[in-house]
Amino acid sequence: MTIADNSVVSIRDRIVGLAYDVVTRQGVRALDVHAIAAGAGITYLELQQHFPTTIDLVTAVLQRRERLWTFGLIEEQSRLRGSTPEQQLLAMFDVFDEWIATEDFDACTFISVLLEMGADHPLGRAGIEHLQRIRDLVRHRAERAGLSDVDDFARCWHILMKGAVIAAAEGDLLAARRAKKMARTLLEAHRPTPDSHPD
Repeated sequence: MTIADNSVVSIRDRIVGLAYDVVTRQGVRALDVHAIAAGAGITYLELQQHFPTTIDLVTAVLQRRERLWTFGLIEEQSRLRGSTPEQQLLAMFDVFDEWIATEDFDACTFISVLLEMGADHPLGRAGIEHLQRIRDLVRHRAERAGLSDVDDFARCWHILMKGAVIAAAEGDLLAARRAKKMARTLLEAHRPTPDSHPD
């Protein structure tokens, strides 16, 4: 990569970083691209060379959120805390519990963008796709755990995850622990019974 390429990456990173702070804390409609350009030390026209539309910029924010939060925090940290797929599934709520207790807790950006923009908006659809990838992570672990009806399990588990985040945003600092209790019951309900496999 050349020095010029590095400069372009640095500018894009600055733009996305500034937009990330706004979108995750205040929402898409609070995003002022002129203020973002000024904060990045560039003109609005220069910003448009990197992100022609606000949708392009918020899409990059959601991609960063997925990299940092979905995979960098939830997936990685829960995987490190469990030696089995079931333990790794339950550990998701331990990670949530610690995250909720931090000053940086900012709820779920994918849910926020979906609710703010609506499911028919391109950004709402992007939020749905990012949420789907979280559910895919749960489904993959459920498959490795040998659970039954993994699609139903993943959807129910994801409801617990999303519910914990919303409850925490309401002020329930024990939301993840409460969700984990229900998650244990859900796990038990999806363990195959001895007679569920033909001889």
